[in-house]
Amino acid sequence: MDAPALRSGVSAGERPAVRFEFSVTGMSCASCAANIERALRKVEGVREANVNLALGRATVLYDAALVGPRRLAKAVRDAGYGVAATSEEAAAGADKEYRALRVSVVWGGLLALVIFLGSMRHWFPWVPAPLQSFLVLWALATPVQVVLGLRFYRGAWSALKHGTANMNTLVAVGTSAAYLFSAAATVLPGFFRRAGVEPQVYFDTSAVIVVLILFGRMLEARAKGRTSDAIRRLMGLRPRTAHILGPEGEREVAIEEVRAGDVLVVRPGEKVPVDGLILEGRSSVDESMITGESLPVDKGPGEEVVGATLNKWGSFRFRAVRVGADTALARIIRMVEEAQGTKAPIQRLADVIAARFVPAVLVLAVLTFAVWALAGPAPRLVFALLNFVAVLIIACPCAMGLATPTAIMVGTGRGAERGILIRSGESLETVHRVDTFVFDKTGTLTNGRPEVTDVLPARAFDARALLSLAASVENGSEHPLAQAVVRRARAEGAPVDNAGDFRALEGMWVEGRVAGQRVLVGSRRLVESAGIDVSSLFGPAEALAGEGKTMAFVAVDGRSAGLLALADTLKPSARETVDKLRRSGHRVIMLTGDNARTARALAVEAGIEDVRADVLPGDKAEVIRKLQAEGRRVAMVGDGINDAPALAQADVGLALGTGTDVAMASADITLISGDLGTVLAAVELSRRTIRTIRQNLFWAFVYNVVGIPVAAGALYPFLGLLLNPMIASAAMAMSSVSVVTNSLRLRRAKI
Repeated sequence: MDAPALRSGVSAGERPAVRFEFSVTGMSCASCAANIERALRKVEGVREANVNLALGRATVLYDAALVGPRRLAKAVRDAGYGVAATSEEAAAGADKEYRALRVSVVWGGLLALVIFLGSMRHWFPWVPAPLQSFLVLWALATPVQVVLGLRFYRGAWSALKHGTANMNTLVAVGTSAAYLFSAAATVLPGFFRRAGVEPQVYFDTSAVIVVLILFGRMLEARAKGRTSDAIRRLMGLRPRTAHILGPEGEREVAIEEVRAGDVLVVRPGEKVPVDGLILEGRSSVDESMITGESLPVDKGPGEEVVGATLNKWGSFRFRAVRVGADTALARIIRMVEEAQGTKAPIQRLADVIAARFVPAVLVLAVLTFAVWALAGPAPRLVFALLNFVAVLIIACPCAMGLATPTAIMVGTGRGAERGILIRSGESLETVHRVDTFVFDKTGTLTNGRPEVTDVLPARAFDARALLSLAASVENGSEHPLAQAVVRRARAEGAPVDNAGDFRALEGMWVEGRVAGQRVLVGSRRLVESAGIDVSSLFGPAEALAGEGKTMAFVAVDGRSAGLLALADTLKPSARETVDKLRRSGHRVIMLTGDNARTARALAVEAGIEDVRADVLPGDKAEVIRKLQAEGRRVAMVGDGINDAPALAQADVGLALGTGTDVAMASADITLISGDLGTVLAAVELSRRTIRTIRQNLFWAFVYNVVGIPVAAGALYPFLGLLLNPMIASAAMAMSSVSVVTNSLRLRRAKI
């Protein structure tokens, strides 16, 4: 249905633009996306149109008084592409397309293999004689060319209607030239022999090209099907049910039934169903989904809780404030969708060249035919046809079609060996152009879990005894800080016992009896409230707090026993990675939801000067947008759910494999090991791959530059030489071999 028009009396420049997103089907390359954008922008009332090739989605800003969704959809269909009404329909269509391509590749591959064996009878003399027959080869090649290659003809026709050329045009022209020439040699062999040329067929050339390009399309379709994983996984985080308190008591309801103002109950281990305010009870809530911080946050009456966060140990009642589409998780989902939808696809170099190269080749081939038909030696028509086909065959797009995908395939494979999983060729192309790297703090620059960094015993205790007592009482707690104390004690060889009369007071803060002694571990406020004097530790505690560390005071039998300092420590590779990025001219920024004091202390240790602290998930994406508005190409490196919008918004997102599934699904590149040194490896891999692609394109065209004039007969007046179509085919094959060989050098690249 068309959107309602805005009220009259308001000028078009003053009317707010309406945003409309819809799925587009039938796109195969960047030129397709450009064609659709041009078609949409020609529609009156459209202010902006952006088509995301990777997601198969168009985003349009339009004046609702002048145009509506139906007219926009019609413009896309008129351009030769399809429109999916819903995301489910688009997903179903993408899955159907992938399965169809997979079937085409299997059957086409089998036919192409048989055709290849039959065509190379000098290489494979054991092939049965019937398979060497031109007629049999023609019969086998026809389904590949006509049925499996139909999509290329449709794409070429669509591009032709818009006055452009793309990879479909190259494939259609090149394979048709080889196929039709071979068919002519099969049907009219005498025509060629009268010209002194032994008939040759190139059915294997046309069939192999079609199958190879279809295989590349299949891999692309598979990658596109995974681009919505981030959204699906985010949606999977939503709780399904909630416990509501009503006049009749507590009852379990579907999350969709919760309304603002309802009072809900959350027990230990359950997810908070919606955003709200605690009315009664205390607990410790894991909010890493939102803040990125690994430490649970103590919550009490009057404090906010966020939907989909995990309640760790206490039970509480709270009043629902934001439900449905207004929750923090719903907003994160929207931000990821918007960021992915507005990320423009990278224009592939091969498509840009094809747009100019193909028309030029067609013009040259026609001119060649005309010149030889009018002024060539007898039999003029035969020479004209042979030279016309020679020009088209040597311009066959096999090498051009292989130039980019082979380099990307080898590059991504080499990256996988180094623990760098690259989602698409576009991602690989983008990394080396980045000039700004933005790092999340917790779990990215740091190890993501607290460790005991300092042990300060009071006079009557030594460090080992202090650790033993503290760890023995903390051994009964599941709190991350408590487990850090236990890990440090065991690493130091201090005995860890099970405390008697154990009692968890508040989060990490616990007490119990160890070897007959009453041990209390807690915050300064908690220890002082128990009447224990810890004034002698104030100085060291203040100094350590200034470094962003968390303090745990230890008391034994009512006396101060010492102080433990805990912090999330910097990864070993962080400082070196930051230093190398800065030396290579990159700007490095740290982005965190943590407080400014803790963030600044960690940034100094990492060698980062630009720090953005107290940043919420939505603000992280906004920081990326502002940097992009300044003209910067931005890479975001993160690991948490809260980083997902920023990872999607960045020009390229790099997620650590040690982080959350949502972060990895939102990012373009996943660094499996979590080692930040692989960020540098990804940049170097991108640089080498793009250099290889450019070299490949050079070698793909150098044969054309040299061969096309020869194929057109430029040497005939001087040397009496013509380029036999068989030699043209060999030159084309040499071009392909050089491209593949050059790409394979990436396997030995040191990154």
